[in-house]
Amino acid sequence: MAVKVKEIKDSALIDIKVNKNFYLMSKDALYTIFKHLLKNESEQENLQNILTKDFNNLSEFERAFYTLTLLVSEIEKQVQDNPELYNEREVPEPGDPDYVEPKQG
Repeated sequence: MAVKVKEIKDSALIDIKVNKNFYLMSKDALYTIFKHLLKNESEQENLQNILTKDFNNLSEFERAFYTLTLLVSEIEKQVQDNPELYNEREVPEPGDPDYVEPKQG
Protein backbone atom coordinates (compact mmCIF):
# COMPACT_ATOMS: atom_id res chain seq x y z
CA MET A 1 0.00 0.00 0.00
CA ALA A 2 1.33 3.45 -0.91
CA VAL A 3 2.32 5.83 1.86
CA LYS A 4 1.52 9.54 1.65
CA VAL A 5 4.41 11.91 2.32
CA LYS A 6 4.64 15.68 2.25
CA GLU A 7 7.51 17.32 0.42
CA ILE A 8 8.38 20.95 -0.08
CA LYS A 9 7.37 22.34 -3.48
CA ASP A 10 10.19 23.35 -5.83
CA SER A 11 8.80 26.89 -5.91
CA ALA A 12 8.51 27.23 -2.11
CA LEU A 13 10.38 30.04 -0.34
CA ILE A 14 10.58 29.50 3.40
CA ASP A 15 11.18 32.35 5.84
CA ILE A 16 13.08 31.11 8.91
CA LYS A 17 13.71 33.27 11.95
CA VAL A 18 17.11 32.75 13.58
CA ASN A 19 18.69 34.32 16.63
CA LYS A 20 22.32 35.31 17.19
CA ASN A 21 23.09 32.01 18.91
CA PHE A 22 21.92 29.99 15.88
CA TYR A 23 23.92 32.30 13.59
CA LEU A 24 27.08 31.75 15.68
CA MET A 25 26.47 27.97 15.72
CA SER A 26 26.12 28.02 11.92
CA LYS A 27 29.35 29.99 11.54
CA ASP A 28 31.14 27.56 13.86
CA ALA A 29 29.90 24.57 11.84
CA LEU A 30 31.01 26.31 8.63
CA TYR A 31 34.47 26.94 10.09
CA THR A 32 34.76 23.33 11.28
CA ILE A 33 34.03 22.05 7.77
CA PHE A 34 36.41 24.64 6.29
CA LYS A 35 39.23 23.37 8.56
CA HIS A 36 38.47 19.81 7.41
CA LEU A 37 38.66 20.87 3.76
CA LEU A 38 42.01 22.55 4.39
CA LYS A 39 43.46 19.42 6.03
CA ASN A 40 43.06 17.54 2.78
CA GLU A 41 46.12 17.32 0.53
CA SER A 42 44.21 19.02 -2.26
CA GLU A 43 42.87 21.97 -0.25
CA GLN A 44 43.15 24.32 -3.22
CA GLU A 45 41.26 21.79 -5.34
CA ASN A 46 38.49 21.52 -2.74
CA LEU A 47 37.92 25.26 -2.76
CA GLN A 48 38.13 25.42 -6.56
CA ASN A 49 35.59 22.58 -6.84
CA ILE A 50 33.08 24.55 -4.79
CA LEU A 51 33.36 27.45 -7.22
CA THR A 52 33.30 25.48 -10.45
CA LYS A 53 31.60 22.09 -10.09
CA ASP A 54 27.90 21.33 -10.06
CA PHE A 55 26.58 20.90 -6.51
CA ASN A 56 25.76 17.21 -7.08
CA ASN A 57 29.35 16.53 -8.17
CA LEU A 58 30.91 17.89 -4.97
CA SER A 59 32.10 15.73 -2.06
CA GLU A 60 29.89 15.59 1.03
CA PHE A 61 32.15 18.08 2.87
CA GLU A 62 32.21 20.45 -0.12
CA ARG A 63 28.40 20.31 -0.34
CA ALA A 64 28.07 20.95 3.41
CA PHE A 65 30.50 23.88 3.20
CA TYR A 66 28.64 25.37 0.22
CA THR A 67 25.24 24.96 1.90
CA LEU A 68 26.33 26.53 5.18
CA THR A 69 28.06 29.36 3.31
CA LEU A 70 24.75 30.20 1.62
CA LEU A 71 22.89 30.03 4.94
CA VAL A 72 25.36 32.27 6.82
CA SER A 73 25.52 34.70 3.89
CA GLU A 74 21.74 35.05 3.81
CA ILE A 75 21.60 35.68 7.57
CA GLU A 76 24.32 38.34 7.26
CA LYS A 77 22.58 39.94 4.25
CA GLN A 78 19.27 40.22 6.09
CA VAL A 79 20.97 41.72 9.13
CA GLN A 80 22.91 44.19 6.97
CA ASP A 81 19.67 45.26 5.23
CA ASN A 82 17.91 45.95 8.54
CA PRO A 83 19.75 48.37 10.89
CA GLU A 84 17.36 47.46 13.72
CA LEU A 85 19.01 44.03 13.85
CA TYR A 86 22.56 45.07 14.60
CA ASN A 87 24.65 47.25 16.91
CA GLU A 88 27.61 49.13 15.53
CA ARG A 89 30.68 49.64 17.71
CA GLU A 90 34.29 50.61 17.25
CA VAL A 91 36.99 48.00 17.69
CA PRO A 92 40.55 49.28 18.20
CA GLU A 93 43.19 48.09 15.74
CA PRO A 94 46.84 47.26 16.48
CA GLY A 95 48.62 50.52 17.24
CA ASP A 96 45.52 52.20 18.71
CA PRO A 97 45.87 53.24 22.39
CA ASP A 98 43.00 50.96 23.55
CA TYR A 99 44.09 47.91 21.53
CA VAL A 100 44.39 44.69 23.54
CA GLU A 101 46.29 41.77 21.98
CA PRO A 102 43.95 38.76 21.59
CA LYS A 103 44.72 35.74 23.74
CA GLN A 104 44.42 32.16 22.56
CA GLY A 105 42.48 30.02 24.90
